[in-house]
Amino acid sequence: MERNLTHIALFAALIAVLGLIPRIDLAAGVPITAQSLGIMLCGTVLGAKRGALAVLLFLALVAAGLPLLSGGRGGLGVFAGPSVGFLVGFPIAAFAAGWIMERTTLSPGTAATAASIIGGIGVLYLFGISGMALNLGLSLTEASFLGMAFLPGDVLKAVVAGLITQSLARMRPASLLSRA
Repeated sequence: MERNLTHIALFAALIAVLGLIPRIDLAAGVPITAQSLGIMLCGTVLGAKRGALAVLLFLALVAAGLPLLSGGRGGLGVFAGPSVGFLVGFPIAAFAAGWIMERTTLSPGTAATAASIIGGIGVLYLFGISGMALNLGLSLTEASFLGMAFLPGDVLKAVVAGLITQSLARMRPASLLSRA
């Protein structure tokens, strides 16, 4: 139990640290950040439940006002902006990536890349694009077009998540809780 709590807290901190990398703001008001890499890693390394819990802890800290999102944003106001769909989708994306990791027999790197693409991109975009459409008064098609600006960077992050997960599996197999 203590080990699980430590891992959950560590990965919530990882997401926060990835927010220190300078963000790039799009015209729609949704920033491109490295934090989605942390969401992917929560699922691929911790598994579905622990990964989602790590993201929920991170979001609780953000809601409490800590400036942990990229650009030093925090507080309840961020849950009313154009990126709310992405924030709501974070724990679900981590859960989906972890669920896939737990159930596939592919090599850890391949499984993590696939899980990151399906969960960390597919599931996250489902929520993020819907949130952009609602908050910005756009059609789903228009919001999808805006959301495609994130795709090249997110595919790169999915590959990096696969490489990191593969490295962890090689160096310390027991650290890959999604496969325990």
